[in-house]
Amino acid sequence: MRLVIARCSVDYIGRLTAHLPMAPRLILIKADGSVSIHADDRAFKPLNWMNPPCKLSEDGGTWTVTHGKTGEKLVMTMEEILHDFSHELGIDPGLIKDGVEAHLQELLAEHITTLGEGWSLVRREFMTAIGPVDILCRDAKGATVAVEIKRRGEIDGVEQLTRYLELLNRDPLLAPVKGIFAAQEIKPQARVLAADRGIDCVTLDYDALRGIEPENPTLF
Repeated sequence: MRLVIARCSVDYIGRLTAHLPMAPRLILIKADGSVSIHADDRAFKPLNWMNPPCKLSEDGGTWTVTHGKTGEKLVMTMEEILHDFSHELGIDPGLIKDGVEAHLQELLAEHITTLGEGWSLVRREFMTAIGPVDILCRDAKGATVAVEIKRRGEIDGVEQLTRYLELLNRDPLLAPVKGIFAAQEIKPQARVLAADRGIDCVTLDYDALRGIEPENPTLF
């Protein structure tokens, strides 16, 4: 990974155009070729980014990231580079999921029609350039659906699914891809954000997926 702190402006040139005025920015250049530009807020969400396949070229004070398929460009005009540091992180072991969360994924994959009649599983842990989507499936009409599964659904899970959808929808063999955020419990703020992003929310019943019937209450 290469970490650069620079005073720069940024222009995105492609299907849409966007401009970031001159200011101090944090630029992350990862081993997979992805480039993301951050401010000193917004947690992990970048101001702008380019996912692989892409290539960075440096020509004096102009750094250009070009997407290998679409030709879109991310152009950074450097006024001053304050810090430029590289470090090899090695092979990442991946995310070790909570046991219940991992089991929820397995159970939902086995019973994908829980999401709707006629739904079918494409695969679990569908790999993307930024990590695996928990479940990729198709609805009754054959449309592609990406499912992110959490034990407790919060805003960061919705953000994670949003990034997966942005990447998956660039693949013409999959697009259009819609999203489902599934969890045993979904926080109200996460539901609001999901609705704003066009993502459906599904509350999962762990016992029902395991085939455990609720006990009848004892009447006195």
